Amino acid sequence: MTRADPASKAREFEALRPLMFSIAYRILGSVTEAEDAVQEAWLRYDGAPTPPRSAKAFLSAVVTRISIDVLRSARVRREAYVGPWFPEPLLTDPYEDPERSAELADSVSMAALLLLERLTPLERAVFVLRDVFGFAFPEIAATIQRSETACRQLAVRARSHMEAGGRRFEADRAKSEQIARQFFDAFSTGDVDGLRELLASDVHMAGDGGGKAPQWGQGVIGAEKVARLFAAMVGPMERIGATAELRDLNGQPGAIFRDRDSKVISTLVLEIVAGKIQAIRAVLNPDKLGHVGPVADARAVLREANQARRFGATSPGSGARALLDEADEVAL
Repeated sequence: MTRADPASKAREFEALRPLMFSIAYRILGSVTEAEDAVQEAWLRYDGAPTPPRSAKAFLSAVVTRISIDVLRSARVRREAYVGPWFPEPLLTDPYEDPERSAELADSVSMAALLLLERLTPLERAVFVLRDVFGFAFPEIAATIQRSETACRQLAVRARSHMEAGGRRFEADRAKSEQIARQFFDAFSTGDVDGLRELLASDVHMAGDGGGKAPQWGQGVIGAEKVARLFAAMVGPMERIGATAELRDLNGQPGAIFRDRDSKVISTLVLEIVAGKIQAIRAVLNPDKLGHVGPVADARAVLREANQARRFGATSPGSGARALLDEADEVAL
């Protein structure tokens, strides 16, 4: 066989880039690492002495193997991670398949990616290839270099772990978006009652700062505390010119918080189940936000916001003030 035409090979690769990125992101939970895996797959594809029989099969296998190796290394780093670890926020999933749209949307949510963290690298790869993208077991076996029987066993174990984690998703997308709009409307006016009404009684709010940005310790739990904390943030945000840009992240309603210069302070995602907000997850680690846009100095923003809170014309109620003052570090 002769080498493929370079231009034709590049076009084939670009056509498959969305699929490769989407596979890698679900395995790794990192936009940056997924992009690096795709680039490494290109180098291997471009350097292949003969063109593969199927570019899709070859590139899917290569990017999966690269991602497995990266994930094994990342697991060690994540064990020493400071505070809660969340996936890097995904603005848009580039891969589309109308026949698997539900699986694709569910599998990229923060909740699903956190459940995937419970799996071994091989279980995670098999689950992503089989349950999300619909690859056949012979293809998966060739990809991870295990027997079909072993791959089926890995798939069973992966599904068992995912089901044990209690995967819950809001089936009504329009209802979910409506609740999110109501939440951010109430947030914008500091309406504690309006916020509380939308929150599950045991709602859990947590932030991933990675030791490099402010965060809410291990989290804030309960509708009353979360509602009061959000309401208390409004005045300081307004006084320092910070804004909340509403948009979907990881296929869920959320927001990007920006400073007065439009630099990214954090992202925030709402997990909505059965008509209530069950979890609120913020990513503040600057290492995880570079792909969203220029990143603000979150600590400097926090200092300015706290100063505005203490010396502004208005102040939060005593309950909210206590929450803010008692937290080790509270971030926008």
